[in-house]
Amino acid sequence: MSTINRRQFGQTAAAAALGLSAAPGVGVAAPDVPGKAGSLTDVPGIKVGHCTDARRPTGCTAILFASDATAGVDYDGSAPGSHLGVLLQPVSPLEKIHGLLLTGGGPMALAAVAGAVRYLEEHNTGYDWGIPNTRIPIVVGAVIDDLAIGDARIRPDPDSAYKACQAASTAAVEEGNVGVGAGATMGKMLKGFGGMKGGLGTASLRLGDAVIGAIAVLNAVGDVVDWRSGKIVAGARRADGKGFVRIVDVLKQRAGRDSEAALQIFDEVLRSTTLVVVGTNIDFNKTQLTKLAMMASVGAGRCINPYHTNGDGDSTFFLSTNRLKSDLSVSVVGSLAAEVVSEAVLRAVMMATSIDGWPAYRDYTPR
Repeated sequence: MSTINRRQFGQTAAAAALGLSAAPGVGVAAPDVPGKAGSLTDVPGIKVGHCTDARRPTGCTAILFASDATAGVDYDGSAPGSHLGVLLQPVSPLEKIHGLLLTGGGPMALAAVAGAVRYLEEHNTGYDWGIPNTRIPIVVGAVIDDLAIGDARIRPDPDSAYKACQAASTAAVEEGNVGVGAGATMGKMLKGFGGMKGGLGTASLRLGDAVIGAIAVLNAVGDVVDWRSGKIVAGARRADGKGFVRIVDVLKQRAGRDSEAALQIFDEVLRSTTLVVVGTNIDFNKTQLTKLAMMASVGAGRCINPYHTNGDGDSTFFLSTNRLKSDLSVSVVGSLAAEVVSEAVLRAVMMATSIDGWPAYRDYTPR
């Protein structure tokens, strides 16, 4: 496992910046694709598996645990699509969950969670219900909307989730157009300007025996910015192909007009969501993990602009496998987790590959 590689990301951000400032007609080399930055599965006790349906594309990603995990969540988006997420509130008496399923396919695809439940029940995982031969797995589900990409009738189902669980392992998590990130897109808030391909990214950080890892699924309306340089890495593309329009600047120009319609924005409810899952082996209770999720979501906010809009379903989950007692405080772990999340968000766009109508960072060469 490697730690966060700042130099490598600085180089790629500089390449993107050069593309924006290039003179008309001057070619710019395609951006470099970064190397590894660690993985959520570097956290002891966490397994991840993908099921990708290339027909559309779409897919789902299962996150499973060697033993029960504790979890908290921060729902800052206005329209999260979730299954049993309410159980992660500190007021819920259920402390442990047994799996987390992230899926494309919009709200209807939340039915895919049943496949993960079936898999865990077959493996005798879940709460002892006091009934012979019966355990109840608690699987929290979260969804992104990728229905506009290809045939919307193709979406993850319970069999897809079951396959993702079968594929779950402690190996480094595959990134880009895989699993729940297969149909993710971003930079689509402005009508009339093309967006780009989003995807799934992961990163981790080791602090002695403690590990913090994250997965980010980028399906946002906003631009993605390297938080260290302030340069746009991917986002709403200029019609002339000379870089990015910078969404917030366009909103400033249009906001003085008389009607909301003049803004010409796309921010429909449930249509755009960034999902973040952070994990650690440090022992925290659910109330602490809720606060950690709040702090970690700032890491995505550093990179996505605009973020947490009225139509977004942005959600950040924070998991603990409870394997390590540590003196590291919530404030320290939350601060560092935000850095790991920022890295995962950048990787989600940098590791994506183009699909029809949606160029990717690694393939897009501004003129």
